[in-house]
Amino acid sequence: MTKAYWVAHVDIDDAEAYDAYRQANALPFAQHGARFLVRGGAQQVVEGTARARTVVLEFPSLEAATACYHSPEYQAAKALREPVSRADVVIVTGWDAG
Repeated sequence: MTKAYWVAHVDIDDAEAYDAYRQANALPFAQHGARFLVRGGAQQVVEGTARARTVVLEFPSLEAATACYHSPEYQAAKALREPVSRADVVIVTGWDAG
């Protein structure tokens, strides 16, 4: 089964309030088998523009990645994020060379 990924670029306006989102997203991410690959580390923009923070989550499948995003648990977490940040989030399937 081909894995899928969330790629998110985020600008955070209130880091303290954003922590509530981080705590709330742990449950839906665990329920859907998500694993952080990138979680806001140092980055260099070498072309174009980007937001201040990049996050990449790996999921076991496109179905799991999509189900997580649309789950009531994640939507509740997202409601905590939206007033204190701006984000671009893409769900993308991985590439299977085999």
